[in-house]
Amino acid sequence: MDYFLATDDVVGISFWIATAVMAAGALFFWMERSTVKASWQTSLTVAALVCFVAFWHYMYMRDVWVATGESPTVYRYIDWLVTVPMQIVEFYLILAACTAVSLGVFWKLLAGSLVMLLGGYLGETGVMSAMMGFVVGMAGWVFIIYYIFVGEAAQIKDSAGNENLVMAFDGIKWIVTIGWAIYPVGYFLGYLGGGVDSGSLNTIYNLADLVNKFLFGLVIWHAAMRDSGVTKS
Repeated sequence: MDYFLATDDVVGISFWIATAVMAAGALFFWMERSTVKASWQTSLTVAALVCFVAFWHYMYMRDVWVATGESPTVYRYIDWLVTVPMQIVEFYLILAACTAVSLGVFWKLLAGSLVMLLGGYLGETGVMSAMMGFVVGMAGWVFIIYYIFVGEAAQIKDSAGNENLVMAFDGIKWIVTIGWAIYPVGYFLGYLGGGVDSGSLNTIYNLADLVNKFLFGLVIWHAAMRDSGVTKS
């Protein structure tokens, strides 16, 4: 059994890159939180935690892949179960940083993210059919997209009158829409007849995590810096 990363193991290399980027993101966002307004600090703290939790789980996922060549499905969904709700809750936090917002927004976003994750997990692990898991997961994702584009969260953002809030909200809104689309595409190709093997599927998921965790945090950081008067660009 080989516990060392091979030079031609593209999937394993993607795991290592993701691990390093998540560690860097966690450290960066945590250090930068002290440079922004107090109202934005919680958002940056959550961005740091998202990257740190991902870094922790990626250390295990990369080892599983290198040692066994098998997909670390359980570790990946444990990571998503923690980090995805935190990312979705960022919509609530950045709204709360600039305007009054009810806890109902928080709970609705959290519920949508949990439905999306549970559907995917049950489908990938065979507890329910792959198609049913895909449908349930997509339902949760579509609800989130509706809620942040035209639903209550979008309406609160539009009425707040804060350009930095709008920039952060719209930035992560498009990440959730375009970046998160990588996950169902990977799921479909891997489990619903797309012919993608576990190695390619994990590479797709690793790429998606890089975009949807680190870039997610960068968008929030930039808006926080602008709103705090640290940068104007």
